[in-house]
Amino acid sequence: MTEAVFTAPTDWLPQTQPHPASGEQHVLTFGSATVRVGSVAAVLREYSIGDVHFTETWTDEVVAPFGCGIVLTPWPNRVVKGRWDNNGTVEQLDITEPARNAALHGLMRNTVYTAMATTENSVTLSAPIYPQHGYPFTLDTSVTYRLTAEGLTVTHRLVNIGTGRAPFGLGTHPFLKISSFPTADLRLTSNARTYIAVDELLSPVSADPVDGTPSDLRHGPRVGDLDLDTAYTGLDLIDGEHRAVLTAPDGSSVQMWAEPIFGWQQIFTTDSFPGSGVAVAVEPMTCGIDAFNNGNGLLHLEPGQAFEGSWGIRPVGFPV
Repeated sequence: MTEAVFTAPTDWLPQTQPHPASGEQHVLTFGSATVRVGSVAAVLREYSIGDVHFTETWTDEVVAPFGCGIVLTPWPNRVVKGRWDNNGTVEQLDITEPARNAALHGLMRNTVYTAMATTENSVTLSAPIYPQHGYPFTLDTSVTYRLTAEGLTVTHRLVNIGTGRAPFGLGTHPFLKISSFPTADLRLTSNARTYIAVDELLSPVSADPVDGTPSDLRHGPRVGDLDLDTAYTGLDLIDGEHRAVLTAPDGSSVQMWAEPIFGWQQIFTTDSFPGSGVAVAVEPMTCGIDAFNNGNGLLHLEPGQAFEGSWGIRPVGFPV
């Protein structure tokens, strides 16, 4: 008997150059500003003006450290034990943070988004959420990165294309910096009046005033003196938006701004970001920790209903 021989078409053969772990790269430019976005998790890989970087980056072979730059939906932060009550039905999400027995940062961190529209200074990436363990809903999601003279604007859109009323939250996980100064020497300001106290598993315990606590960021503490993995709310609007600001010793700064629907911030510090050491994540969120259970900031989409919300990064003192 003659064995069948299969010859693969040449366009099926493996490429000799390895792909970045964050997928296809989309590079946006405006004047001397550059933004780089990866297709996996629609991840923000870079925002810079000239040789000054305003977000942490990493080498191509590395998965985004600490979830840096990824989109967090249909929930940011944690669902405790991955379990929640869906109108009388107990749903069990996959446990993606085993050390804390939690479902962490939604369902999209390993999802490849498809580029739907590109220009020199913008890209729109899209990916669906299909029903799966613990989340029996279907959403169409997209994120648009747009670079202008004023900074980077990121717009998220979710549409319920299923048949049930879908709960959701949205967040993102950028690490901010001003690379001309050590991040430890930058000062972080947020006007948040309330922080969420947590237990040893980072599950929420209570909402407390920041007054007199190490969690108070209203007076701009030095990043190197902070040790935070903390959710904040009670944010006052400034010119119609929420803000957190990193300020350098020379007075230049970078602002994280967000529309009012992003009524929460997660601030995370580490001294072990690859290649940088001290780093700080400033994460805009529409809801708090374990929102599927406590309802804090939880949003819902009826079938056919859409959500849209924007946040952005605004360097101050860095002409494009």
